[in-house]
Amino acid sequence: MGRRTTPTLLFSAFLLLLMQSVSSKNPPSLARKEDLPFIRCQVCRKIAEELHGLVQKKQTQISPKMISELQIIDIAENVCNLKKEESDWILRIDIVEKGDTLELVDQGTEGQCNSECKTIERACQEVMGYSDTDVAEYIFKARPSINALVNYLCGDLTKACSVKAPPIPKDRIPGEPFVAKSSKEAEMEKILRSMQGKVLRQKETAKAEWKGRILEGVKQSGAAIKKHVNRSLYRIQKWWGGKKTGGKASKAVTLGG
Repeated sequence: MGRRTTPTLLFSAFLLLLMQSVSSKNPPSLARKEDLPFIRCQVCRKIAEELHGLVQKKQTQISPKMISELQIIDIAENVCNLKKEESDWILRIDIVEKGDTLELVDQGTEGQCNSECKTIERACQEVMGYSDTDVAEYIFKARPSINALVNYLCGDLTKACSVKAPPIPKDRIPGEPFVAKSSKEAEMEKILRSMQGKVLRQKETAKAEWKGRILEGVKQSGAAIKKHVNRSLYRIQKWWGGKKTGGKASKAVTLGG
């Protein structure tokens, strides 16, 4: 048993060291909640664009099979989670002041995740809320264009663009400058994400195996109990039948005498 767990422990230790290495270089930042009203609509539009692109990419990968609604739901659930690959678009966005508005600018490369990155993630999560299954169903059934998806998600479903963004305060403190990741950092994060995904898949597989074993055990136990009950009932019925037959015979002898 110990030999089986040793590689897993070593793997987990290595994963922990990588996580500590990354986190020590990039201390966690907090979302700027005060900026959310100024970027909500733009973030919603970006979500729609990314969902459309990710679904098409997935469809190309699995062709000639058709993408399932469950696969689209998985994409929609992960598009606002920085721990998932589907949210890589957030790392490319820089929040830039333009007059009295904030503008989301795609830098074309991944940057360090600072407070702006966390703010976009938070806005994304607030926009999506519990709408991931609804938008996934719409994409699966309607196969919409990007414009149609934007109108549905940001207008009909979430109302994220129903109100014009207010002007930003004149005394707003600018966010951090966009700093692109080095190739080494980007590669390390890809390795880390891949390892995290592997650990999660192993846990899910182990959980499924245990669930299967438990269900099989319950099934076998149920069959054994049923068999035992049937045997007991058969014996009781046989005993009761014999008792009734014996009683009738005794009564007949008495009457005859």
